[in-house]
Amino acid sequence: MSQGEPLFLEVSGHGASDPRTIAYLHQPPATGGGSGLIWLIGLKSDMVSTKAEALADWAPKNGYGLTRFDYSGHGRSGGDFLEATVGNWLEESRAIFEEVTTGPQIVLGSSTGGHLALLLLRDLMRNAPDQAARIKGLVLVAPAWDLTEELIWKEMSPEAQAEVMEKGVTYRPSEYGDPLPITRKFIEEGRNHHFKGELFDPGRPIVILQGQQDNDVPVEHVRAMKDVINAEWLDITEVPDGEHRMSRPQDLELLFAAIRKVG
Repeated sequence: MSQGEPLFLEVSGHGASDPRTIAYLHQPPATGGGSGLIWLIGLKSDMVSTKAEALADWAPKNGYGLTRFDYSGHGRSGGDFLEATVGNWLEESRAIFEEVTTGPQIVLGSSTGGHLALLLLRDLMRNAPDQAARIKGLVLVAPAWDLTEELIWKEMSPEAQAEVMEKGVTYRPSEYGDPLPITRKFIEEGRNHHFKGELFDPGRPIVILQGQQDNDVPVEHVRAMKDVINAEWLDITEVPDGEHRMSRPQDLELLFAAIRKVG
């Protein structure tokens, strides 16, 4: 069940980024001091996807608040997808977290949203530790960490890479709809937001659900998180017949159980 018409938050960009109008839905916990959930969407998804709507139904019945939003270039938010970058979406995620949510939060992220959830936590730990302290843990579904380099750029053919560098954009076939535009700006700016090459200690639980039949975020990619995230905090559940979306009823029950595990 949807929470009705969205509210809007103006997010001012840094440097050359223009302000973006970000659409969000927010439902606080039923009781004061209760934990909230903040949902970070996948690439070209939106805040009323199957998993997001299931959370909107489940969260209030189980004592949680829920905040969800569309990145710029997605859903009801402003902005052009062809101009969007990971840095833009991180700014927007942080703005929603700091300006809309209050109290303890569990950050949930699906696919690209998993990468953004990790980036949000790292950014807050570095630059706003009081805000980071509100994050109890992360629950990630098929987290596409370092996606611009590891899952997009390195998977492109030499011809597609050349097209990106020469024309500024290429169009990647997608089994979810229209071809996905990949811009040079998206790839190059994404290199500012990597985890590979350093060890990140999140200091709180990260619970991960990963389908072994996922063709978009391979299970091997998620297993390799142990090379970049302090493994003592990682709890990875692999679903043998799970695919990328992980939106079946049994997958949703795993998601709800993972949230309960964090608190």
